[in-house]
Amino acid sequence: MTTAKDSSTHNADGLRKFRFGAGGEGNKDEGGARKFVKLAQTAEEYGYDTFAIPDHLGNQVGPLAALGALSQATSTIRLATSVLANGFRHPALLAKEATTIDVLSKGRLELGIGSGWMKEEFDKAGIHFGTPGERIRRLDEALTILDRLMRGETVDYDGEFYQINALEGSPRPRQGPRPPIAVGGGGPKMLALAAKHADIISVATGTTKDGKLRLSDMTIEKTVERVDRIREAAGDRFDEIELNWTIATIVITDDREATAQMALNALAQGYPPNIARDVELSVDDILSSPYLAFGSFEEIAEQIREVRRRTTMSYVGVFPTQMDAFAPVIPLLRGE
Repeated sequence: MTTAKDSSTHNADGLRKFRFGAGGEGNKDEGGARKFVKLAQTAEEYGYDTFAIPDHLGNQVGPLAALGALSQATSTIRLATSVLANGFRHPALLAKEATTIDVLSKGRLELGIGSGWMKEEFDKAGIHFGTPGERIRRLDEALTILDRLMRGETVDYDGEFYQINALEGSPRPRQGPRPPIAVGGGGPKMLALAAKHADIISVATGTTKDGKLRLSDMTIEKTVERVDRIREAAGDRFDEIELNWTIATIVITDDREATAQMALNALAQGYPPNIARDVELSVDDILSSPYLAFGSFEEIAEQIREVRRRTTMSYVGVFPTQMDAFAPVIPLLRGE
């Protein structure tokens, strides 16, 4: 964790330098463990800064065991979770696993954690899901405990969900004072919680009650609003927080406008089905969205620069299925 003006993380204009992450939800469709390791090694070869593992109970590798394997199968890429479902693990146990992975990886862990959102998985496993308010309060407590245990402190805690008695955090992590914590969110309460605890915040789109992504949240204007919400909640520590977002779709093309129009046509026809069409977008809205990238490599790089200029977001994520397409953009932005 660094100061806002650290020259290793900020450029001459005071903006955070770009970082690039691969992984996240797309990993669950990538097959067996050995193929998964190869994905991480490929991301490292391409020059991605981080490789992230999702946390689901379906057909995918277990994230913590996989991070342990990747700590030995890779050498430079940082290893992340995107993101762990808090309700699946007690924070005292998670803190020990996390610091162990940080030691094994020689200080490359970024611990991403969220409140958990797929009720079906909790129900299948017989794990209490809880109301949105309960999940946020539980995560608040878990983040408080994780912060202290991963620093090697001895913790006493008596909360609504967790009770800990004189537990010492161990092993001591390789990173000091602890591995960075990442929290993602799109709604006001989750963003406020992230602003309270996180070193990295993944600025996501909001969802409807039935789990669909809000189309309106994909615009640059709504993204600026979410960042402003974080800035207000974080106060003086805002400059210490790194902001991340994930580009959902990347299309390399020599005609950005035509591709954007095709995207609008697809939306009008009901594709993709997980989008809540709560607003009518224009071609300009599509082309300026942080979450969509259409154009040549140079045009996409310039779009990402503009997103950072307007939002201060600098940590760019892509799904594994998009790693190949996005890789040539990385050297265009590296060091900026």
